[in-house]
Amino acid sequence: MNWIYRLVLGPLLFLVVVLMLVATLTWEPDRQLSELLPHWGQPPSNFIELDGMQVHFRDTGQRDERPTIVLIHMQAGSLHHFQNWQTALSKKYRVISLDLPGFGLTGATKSGNYKIDNYARFILKLLDTLNIEKAVLVGHALGGEIAWRTAVMFQDRITRLVLINANGYEQNHWFNTMSRGVARINALQWIGERILPYSMVSMSLHYWYGNPNKVSKKSVDRMFEINLRVGNRRALIEFLNQQTPGSHQHLIREVKQPTLVLWGEEDRLLPAEFGYRFCQEIATCTLVRLPKLGHLPMEEDPTASLRPVLQFLSKPA
Repeated sequence: MNWIYRLVLGPLLFLVVVLMLVATLTWEPDRQLSELLPHWGQPPSNFIELDGMQVHFRDTGQRDERPTIVLIHMQAGSLHHFQNWQTALSKKYRVISLDLPGFGLTGATKSGNYKIDNYARFILKLLDTLNIEKAVLVGHALGGEIAWRTAVMFQDRITRLVLINANGYEQNHWFNTMSRGVARINALQWIGERILPYSMVSMSLHYWYGNPNKVSKKSVDRMFEINLRVGNRRALIEFLNQQTPGSHQHLIREVKQPTLVLWGEEDRLLPAEFGYRFCQEIATCTLVRLPKLGHLPMEEDPTASLRPVLQFLSKPA
């Protein structure tokens, strides 16, 4: 039997040594919020207390009868992905962007609940706290799923939707499957809470852009540093453990609000066919495909990606 133990334990010990070496070489300490604020939390950034958290948000633009627009970011993202859109939209509308619980400068929740319906209730609490009766929700990827779930749960509060490369259907892409798998292995969870290779963040952004040459060092630095905020790496693991992609896709047909679906045609994570599926199931829906753009169209080409949104918002309800 000794040869069996050697056969099993040999590769296992080698794997442990490799993992320890990786953890040693790529270990990154947490960043305190105070360290991040001078770079990524300058005005118009602000904080509001909600659900026991200090939620990072920006509230800009006009205060009139026109609808308020709420911008909701992707998994492991931040409100900064929308900063060019927010500047442009603020010329005509009141615009709210925020860092979701578990991400950005907001950081982890006290409850540890990162399910989508809880995010939807969080969006409603934010609207109530800011005295916003009705809003247009604009969501990207994870933010897109939060947007349409909020629209289904609170139909009288949401007037329109803009879904950008949105989640909602079952995802079989290797990147998503691998991320969820890693989050379920205890030893890898321990390592994942302590490492974040800069090269991995850079590779991810380059993979998400349709034209990788457009990725700026500032964008990589921002995503790298913000994801090192105290508690964010643990929150991401908890978030991934609580996700069941596609389990609520039957609710998409219950969206009643006029909806614009934007999709970067070069998205390597979520195929463009998902955009067609959304518009097949949503009663009042317009699909606009964005050629040459990838998973982050509003960051990769803010002008071209915003144009159909402005046209959509200008139409009578």
